[in-house]
Amino acid sequence: MIELGEMMATFSPPEGAVGAHSKRWIALALLGTAQFMLILDVTVVAIALPQLEADLSLSRETLTWVVAAYTVAFGGLMLLGGRSADLFGPKPIVYIGLLAFVFGSLVAGLADSGTVLLVGRASQGIGAAMLSPSALSVVVRLFEGDERNRALGIWSALGGGGASVGVLLGGLISAGPGWPWVFFINVPIGFIVLIGLLRVLPPLPTQLGTRSRPDALGAILVTGATGLAIYALTIAGESGWTGLRTLVVAGIAVVLYLLFGWWQNTTSSPLMDLSLLGRRPVFSGVFVLGIATALMVAVFFLGTFYFQRFAGYGPLVTGLLFLPIAVATMAGAQIAGRLVGKLGARGLGAVGMIVGATGLLVPALWATTVTTTIGISFGALGIGMLFVVASATALGNVAPEEAGIASGLLSTFHEIGASAGVATVSSLAVVSLAGGGDTGFKRAFLAASIAAIAATIIASVAIPGRSRHASAGEATL
Repeated sequence: MIELGEMMATFSPPEGAVGAHSKRWIALALLGTAQFMLILDVTVVAIALPQLEADLSLSRETLTWVVAAYTVAFGGLMLLGGRSADLFGPKPIVYIGLLAFVFGSLVAGLADSGTVLLVGRASQGIGAAMLSPSALSVVVRLFEGDERNRALGIWSALGGGGASVGVLLGGLISAGPGWPWVFFINVPIGFIVLIGLLRVLPPLPTQLGTRSRPDALGAILVTGATGLAIYALTIAGESGWTGLRTLVVAGIAVVLYLLFGWWQNTTSSPLMDLSLLGRRPVFSGVFVLGIATALMVAVFFLGTFYFQRFAGYGPLVTGLLFLPIAVATMAGAQIAGRLVGKLGARGLGAVGMIVGATGLLVPALWATTVTTTIGISFGALGIGMLFVVASATALGNVAPEEAGIASGLLSTFHEIGASAGVATVSSLAVVSLAGGGDTGFKRAFLAASIAAIAATIIASVAIPGRSRHASAGEATL
């Protein structure tokens, strides 16, 4: 598998690096634990959604936002978090982000209504957006040479591990102490990590000049636009995909995205370099990642309600049923890491999309517990391949000094893809989510399969072929 450490192997040490620090591995363990919590919090909550719905009397729209409030805030504000870490130093941003995440977890666990729960989830997302990029910045500065590559390889592995453990842990907690502990568990772990970091982290200087500033307006515009776009997808289940309410909200989202684009080309300190998205490798990479994440989160959302609401299993059995799906995702990534150099990103991307589409088609045509588990596990194998294809495509053709912002774009589209995926399948499966049999589930799985097929065509055209060796600056759409 192509790890982040391997991609950064030839990078020069960042400005402000502190050299080898005696407690660097302890710091990595603490920061890795924090990052693991952030990744875990998507899938661990998915298994608890039916219990949340019953206990708090949540509507379908609110239930969708239990996932989306976290991922929208996480993805929309992540670049601002990374920029803030450069401006003010990563240590204070790590501490603030960790405290915000812990506070949000406490609020969510104590929630007695959907409103309070969403406030907690949004706070978790804001904390994650600050914590994740600043923690990675600390890791890069604490390690040098081969040790840095090893540390970044460990960091990269946390993503797949978090998803896999999340499904089983979510089932265990929901079946045991109950859904509040899905959130409460973050509180003691977060404070242990905070106390440990206060003791082991050395001073870490800022990297940017004092005249730079964080682009708060840009972050507000892109997060607001994404939130409204997800809201439009969510209400389409009741209002209709061409209903006036849906179209108005979607139109406002488009306006905010256009304003964001104008502002990024106007301000002296933009949140992101939009010209990167005009490069063919970067564009195709973030496109593939967005599709892959949307499919993955859609599978977790649909599968959770299919297994618990329609098939009648409890959360623990549901978590166990999801374990082969999570393992298949990781296996697909491992396979792709070994084959991407031989087949090329374009060929492997097409294979991954076709495998994903085929697997998701199985529960759309024949929905039983066995066929659904086997089908989406097979589909997850292809989805896992796509994560490697996306990273290799987007990061393999950028200059070293652009790798940070390109990685930030990938992370942002990862979370936005998750939000769009859960919102779309929630609206498509509205009949089944309301207790109307498995018709809605089949429709949503079919739509996901069709989306993967359409993405296969687009990706096959967009991803540069192996024979093309244009520089990053020359490869444009």
